[in-house]
Amino acid sequence: MLFLSDMEEHLTIVSLDAAEYSAIIRQAAANGILGATIYDALLAACATKVKAETIYTDNERHFRMLGPDVASRVRKP
Repeated sequence: MLFLSDMEEHLTIVSLDAAEYSAIIRQAAANGILGATIYDALLAACATKVKAETIYTDNERHFRMLGPDVASRVRKP
């Protein structure tokens, strides 16, 4: 709980509305994205929504599959 409280002080929670969520899942499916990579697509959509400059991930491969706009932001921590 302390970790969550600390995170809330330093980060902004970003969410997708129902239409955005559906659109991302449909787009991912149309591009052959399956399994856990769909979750990464949803995270990338949140980052894109708030114009995040950098997306930190240990799983660069999944995020690079999501197109050049996402791939250009991906960095390993």
